[in-house]
Formats: sequence, structure tokens, C-alpha cells
Amino acid sequence: MPDTLNGDGQHCTHQNGVHGEVFDSVDDAITAFAAGEFVVVVDNEDRENEGDLVIAAEKCTTEKMAFLIRYSSGYICCPATAQRLRDLELPLMVANSTDKYKTAYAISCDYRFGTTTGISAHDRALTCRKIADVTATKESFARPGHILPLICVDGGVMNRTGHTEASVDLCKLAGMQPAAVIGELMLDDGRMMRRDDCRTFARQHGLLMITIKDLVEYRRKHELCR
Repeated sequence: MPDTLNGDGQHCTHQNGVHGEVFDSVDDAITAFAAGEFVVVVDNEDRENEGDLVIAAEKCTTEKMAFLIRYSSGYICCPATAQRLRDLELPLMVANSTDKYKTAYAISCDYRFGTTTGISAHDRALTCRKIADVTATKESFARPGHILPLICVDGGVMNRTGHTEASVDLCKLAGMQPAAVIGELMLDDGRMMRRDDCRTFARQHGLLMITIKDLVEYRRKHELCR
């Protein structure tokens, strides 16, 4: 197991789970996230058992979006608070979701200015940044579009242990606008990455990896109640 320090400013790691799995600390992940880096976030193995690449929407450049598209399914979502999406008049896609995990998909959208078709990495990154930009208004977005907003439940991971809530909580913990960009990591053969795959990917690309379970424990410990 890697050193679990941290007196010298190095990343902390810890063991979690019956197999002694190694994950990075939530504190280190928050620091990296605030600096505009991706963080790999994995959920419980008895849930989706998948990992998402997560970045703050306000930090999502064209280059970051291209990286996300390359290593994910290309199905890019933008989790945000319910209030922000209400302000933008991006309501639930359907009134009665039959999705297994009750993912709260809102109406898709594109930013209207400085974009073309909406599908390029540039256009999608700009749309996500503008969802996070409080000066952007409902008139700034075309509907439907190529970015799928997701409505975060109030209370975040304390009330729903999904990637939607984990990504918005990371934004809040990092002192950023509560809107993120996420995509599910996928292998070259088309299968979704599981925990071991995600760990290998994170190491290859120098990214930190945390679990939603650890984020719940972190919030419980630090009493983040928003």
C-alpha cells in the first residue's frame, strides 16, 4: 500500500473495503478539483459499479472536454443544483422517470452564442461553463441541445449517492459554482470501466480517485449541510 502520510505535502491514500482497495483522500481530491483537474469518482459496487470523470463546469475548457469525450461514452452530462436549472428553465425531461436509479435528466441544451452545431468539444465546454455562469440567463440557451443537465437532489450525497450529487458536492466543497461536467469512463472495447479499470486509468493519467462512500463520510464528518 502507498504511504498514507501527509507531513510532506504528498497525496494521502487510504485503504477501503474488504479487499484493501486504495483510494485518494477527499481533501486531496477537493484541492485538485479546485485547481481545474479531473477527479475519478466511483460509486458502490452494488450500485452502478462505474467510474465517472468529473470536473467543475467553470473549469471545463475545450481541451478538457475533448479528453472527457475521448475516454468516456461521449454522453456528457452537466449536474447542477435544482435552483440553477429552474432559473434557466431547464425542467425535468419527463415527469415520471422509470430510470432504475432515478437520475433526474433535465431538458438538453446548447449555449446560443459563440457556438455552431453544439456538438463540438468547444461548443459543449462553453455550454457547460455557461450553465455555471450566474450571469447567463434562460434566454442564453437553445433547447434541445447536446448537453444533458442533471438535477442534483437537495442535500447532495447525504440524500442520494449518485455521481450527480457527488460532482455538485465536490464543487461546493471546492468553493466553486455548483455545476459540474461528468462522463462515464469506457474501455476501448466498449465496456464500461469498473473499479480496477478506473484505478488503472487514474494512475496512467495522474488523476486522483475517490469513492462516493468516502465523500458521504467526509461530509458527515465536516457537517456540510447544503
